[in-house]
Amino acid sequence: MFARIFKPAKTAMQSGKAKTAHWVLEFEAETARRLDPLMGWSGADETASGQVRLRFDTRDAAVSYAESHGLPYRVDEDRKPRVRPKAYADNFSFHRRKPWTH
Repeated sequence: MFARIFKPAKTAMQSGKAKTAHWVLEFEAETARRLDPLMGWSGADETASGQVRLRFDTRDAAVSYAESHGLPYRVDEDRKPRVRPKAYADNFSFHRRKPWTH
């Protein structure tokens, strides 16, 4: 089994940063998912690929866990979001793309 270590991004459905402080070790699927011919549900034969997620406080803790258990792993580096400065006065600027009307 191949492990992937990453820091999850915030979901688009929330404005806060809940569940993004920890590093996650997740196993990648060895085989492709298959469709059940009767119900049409997708399934897999291995439990670890989609149901086992281990959380760690630091990246080094996740890497040391993978190395101590002999798991091949890949680390996806944490990407910081780009902060775009905004000001309330920009709503009334003459250089707006669309005029502000009310």
